[in-house]
Amino acid sequence: MCSRPEPREPLRRVAVVGGTHGNEMSGVYLARHWLRAPGELRRPSFSAVPVLANPAATAACRRYVDCDLNRTFTSAFLTARAHPDDPYEVTRARELNQLLGPKASGQAFDFVLDLHNTTASMGTCLIAESAHNVFAMHLCRHLQLQSPELPCRVFLYQLPGEESYSVSSVAKNGLGLELGPQPQGVLRADLLIRMRALVAAALDFIQLFNQGTAFPAFEMEAYRKVSSVNFPRTEAGELAGMVHPQLQDRDFEPLRPGAPVFQTFSGKDVLYEGEATATPCSSMRPPTTRRALPSSRRRSSRSLCLPCPAGPRPAPAPAPAPAP
Repeated sequence: MCSRPEPREPLRRVAVVGGTHGNEMSGVYLARHWLRAPGELRRPSFSAVPVLANPAATAACRRYVDCDLNRTFTSAFLTARAHPDDPYEVTRARELNQLLGPKASGQAFDFVLDLHNTTASMGTCLIAESAHNVFAMHLCRHLQLQSPELPCRVFLYQLPGEESYSVSSVAKNGLGLELGPQPQGVLRADLLIRMRALVAAALDFIQLFNQGTAFPAFEMEAYRKVSSVNFPRTEAGELAGMVHPQLQDRDFEPLRPGAPVFQTFSGKDVLYEGEATATPCSSMRPPTTRRALPSSRRRSSRSLCLPCPAGPRPAPAPAPAPAP
């Protein structure tokens, strides 16, 4: 079952969020621009609100200050009693929950689009919670059709039974955009232009939905997370290896059991120990606080062919009462 009900009314309250991670610069600079000049986000049936999610991390050009903001939108964090010693991002998550939520409530925003970059060679990746979210799947399909010559993959991040934890989960519906490769703290013109076009296309899709446009059924390929593999480390916890040269920059290509995944600095190959062919997608992040070790890892995913039913349509407005 889908964890979020499909929209049956036009979407009126939409937010475009950048700077969830303070060193992913495409979303940071687009959010800052739209805060000054929001007209680009307006559509006839709604007006999207730009949000700079993590101002402190953005000012420091770091992924986060104390902890990953995009992992703090769980009930445990959002409903706990506030304390002066709470991590900055936990406090900020509660503020965003009040602004965009409250989570799982009827007062929450209808849709949140969350903008990210990655250092990995993943191209354009559309990050959704679940394939059961029919509205999000149709939005992904719409975005893929805008530039069919460019790779635009769908990644399903939520594991069965897992509580959603991202900023977009605060809204009634949402989607993440992740574009790469882009070094942290660096702004690439091509990726900013691409992200800007994707945001415009997503808002156009919501406008089409609000107008009652019919979206036919289709099949699409998507990737679902099956595991995460940590980089090799020394006994002291220091990084001891790197992505294997044969695998570097080959995200979303098949990885067969026994193939090399990492190579230690001493030259030893670390092999993939899975029982079935998987599809690697990389997430390589350096330390972002003095207290944090590198959270570098490679994610392993599996490709799925998903049937998607016809898209939801908003209920027709009730007929006006006859004049007395």
